[in-house]
Amino acid sequence: MTEVRASHILVDNEEHANQIKLELERSDKNFAQLAKEKSEGPSGDNGGDLGFFSRGDMVKPFEKKVFEMDIGEVSDPVKTEFGWHLIKKTDEK
Repeated sequence: MTEVRASHILVDNEEHANQIKLELERSDKNFAQLAKEKSEGPSGDNGGDLGFFSRGDMVKPFEKKVFEMDIGEVSDPVKTEFGWHLIKKTDEK
């Protein structure tokens, strides 16, 4: 069974998520730093790290996106019932 490891930044609207993605691309801050500063979810305190998970463990839009991504890739904003996520896939096994 394939498992992935990902981090995310969770915010309440798409515009804010897009602003954070631009900041990530334009500044010297890394994903974990921005997650600690900007994420509204509980995982923000640990840099957005969600650990390893399998299919069925996350809400569908999040899961669909992360399993399509390459390791190291950061997604465009993904909407779920919890808000807007920027997802970074960090590992797969």
